[in-house]
Amino acid sequence: MQSSTRKGINTDEVVRTDKFFAPIEKKKNGEYKMKPGQVVYLCFQSDFLVEEADAWREECWMMIRQRTDLHFLFLTKRIERFMDCIPPDWENGYDNVTVCCTVENQARADERLSIFSGLSIRHKNIICQPLIERIDIRPYLSGVELVVAGGESDRNARPLDYEWVLWLRQQCMESGIHFEFRQCGTHFIKDGKRYTLAVKDLGSQARKAGINIWYSVS
Repeated sequence: MQSSTRKGINTDEVVRTDKFFAPIEKKKNGEYKMKPGQVVYLCFQSDFLVEEADAWREECWMMIRQRTDLHFLFLTKRIERFMDCIPPDWENGYDNVTVCCTVENQARADERLSIFSGLSIRHKNIICQPLIERIDIRPYLSGVELVVAGGESDRNARPLDYEWVLWLRQQCMESGIHFEFRQCGTHFIKDGKRYTLAVKDLGSQARKAGINIWYSVS
């Protein structure tokens, strides 16, 4: 499923891509083309729970059940639809699925994460990207494995203040949760100074900050 203007795709139309069945495609010898252990990113230019994809989602769940040797990860800002979109055998969640709930400001965090916190999902991430204001997610961090922060990447993007990122990092440190600063914003504020960054440098500049937190797993 895909929707993107940057690749010449009509954002008002949700379609199945030509890679829809990639997880279960096989070689002539019967082996899967996609090797075990890979992470499969679902609908990163759309939303896995978008209404227009309801007719195809069961096929996605079928492939996810079939390929337990792969890990599937998807983003959604429609977390209120989650219970209507899961398969009958979901129970406490599939071990090979990570659900990422996206939030951008405090209002959306309170709205979406209050729902997210109560859902039975084995692997939960919170994606604060694009982050457009300082937010407090401490009430919603129980059971979360990773929090990601990042800014918008466009000349008309809303600014990202580095202080907001550091505040999210502090919340994760207090709760022992992995944290990743994934990308700066095109318009980036640090120590009260505003910078304009090239889109190609947003990820590398975030990595140079050296503030990611990854705890070892025993």
